[in-house]
Amino acid sequence: MRYTPRLYALLALGLVSQSPAVLANNLVFCSEGSPAGFDTAQYTSATDNDAAEPIYNRLVEFERGGTAVQPALATRWEVSDDGLRYTFQLREGVKFHSNKAFTPSRDFNADDVLFTFNRMLDKGHPFRQAYPTEFPYFVSMGLDKNIARVEKTGPMTVVFTLNAVDAAFIQNLAMSFASILSAEYAGQLLASGRASDINQQPIGTGPFVFQRYQKDSQIRYKGNQAYWAPHEVKIDNLVFSINTDPSVRIQKLRRNECQVTLHPRPADLPALKADSKLQVLQQPGFNLGYIAYNTQHPPFDRLEVRQAMDMAVNKQAIIQAVYQDSGQLAVNAMPPTQWSYDDSIKDAPFDPEKAKQLLQQAGVKPGTEITLWAMPVQRPYNPNAKLMAEMLQADWSKLGFKVRIVSYEWGEYLKRMKSGEHDIALIGWTGDNGDPDNWLGTLYNCDAIGSNNYSLWCDPQYDSLVKQAKQVTDRAQRTALYQQAQQRLKQQVPITPVAHSTVNQPLSIKVSEFKVSPFGRNDFSGVSVD
Repeated sequence: MRYTPRLYALLALGLVSQSPAVLANNLVFCSEGSPAGFDTAQYTSATDNDAAEPIYNRLVEFERGGTAVQPALATRWEVSDDGLRYTFQLREGVKFHSNKAFTPSRDFNADDVLFTFNRMLDKGHPFRQAYPTEFPYFVSMGLDKNIARVEKTGPMTVVFTLNAVDAAFIQNLAMSFASILSAEYAGQLLASGRASDINQQPIGTGPFVFQRYQKDSQIRYKGNQAYWAPHEVKIDNLVFSINTDPSVRIQKLRRNECQVTLHPRPADLPALKADSKLQVLQQPGFNLGYIAYNTQHPPFDRLEVRQAMDMAVNKQAIIQAVYQDSGQLAVNAMPPTQWSYDDSIKDAPFDPEKAKQLLQQAGVKPGTEITLWAMPVQRPYNPNAKLMAEMLQADWSKLGFKVRIVSYEWGEYLKRMKSGEHDIALIGWTGDNGDPDNWLGTLYNCDAIGSNNYSLWCDPQYDSLVKQAKQVTDRAQRTALYQQAQQRLKQQVPITPVAHSTVNQPLSIKVSEFKVSPFGRNDFSGVSVD
């Protein structure tokens, strides 16, 4: 057998033995980080959701590469005239995966939907008692308060009853946190005292079956031969090869040790685009990289201090150095491609001298020490957080601050920020569902403190506007309310928007039907390798 670079890579990953084998249906994805687990309801990071995406389905899902919602584990649904009852008819004949410890005795049914959502709704749920965890998306979007109950009216029919109209409800159910789990598997884990295995030994209905995970190394999946949509499974073996260094990911892609990767450095793009063995898919990013001020930490609890920090940020210099040709200056709290975006909002002028005056008026003394947290990983919305932090350190040092840059492993970084340990942090977001609430509600409202609201900002006026907007279905009315909310947020400065980045996805020319998701997902259903 002739040993090619690709074969050496597959041998190392354990995909083939040293005897002749068919290699065409294997795909290696060079990912950027290690997931904390595979129980999607617990996590908001794209790293975690990417790793779980192959395993699960939801009642409804976004079309690959688009924003339209389509049937998945539910074949159809109806909404009551008052907008408070959603009735889902479930898909027949869907099989759950199996593993060494579990073989399902039945197909997917309504009990699995009830388990999935009641675990998040009911703090006294037996499984939640055995495996306590938080559900940040569910809570930050207010679903824990707005879903009154989930019931089955038959083995394949489920009804959600809401307390108030939620114009984004169907889009929300297409998000990763709503992935359907096996009630039977959960019951077996509960009975054996191993409830936490639901996070590390996942069982789903998706196109790929989880095999094993080695932190900081690889995740292995195999194609689901019993998948309910067999035409979507074109890969026999899928491997996530975990590489935090972007240069290593690119080297592996060029050597065909992986066929798809993500988040290339802007400086690498010209060479990637010139490589005849590669293709680079590109689209405007539905994302935002921003600076979050912890409004519960003095002196950032004072508006004039946040205003001073904001007007001392040299955004243009950051765009040129960090994003290069792949960034657009951000002014608002969400991207301009999101409907209801208020383009009348303008940035405060870059004015370090006025910033110094504001700080002096606020009584902030020169030499005040603050921490600036920088992400340890590349994200679609920030290709180089370390460099950005160093530039901000220089900007704010001119105001008299002593700025100490802090970083942690990605999972720890998010965990500590949620608990409010930071003074100022670099963070960002890629939209999940195309609805404005996924930005203005999920990131900045009072309910999102402790999950995605890294400014720990709670403004009653803003909160009221966002909640009103979610409870009307007329788009013009919603737009007017969301634009008022954007004006309020800009006035109060809990964040400084920095940039929207262009998404560039490098992959081998041998890969077919890979779609770049507007929501930053890496989905391998329907993908093949020639």
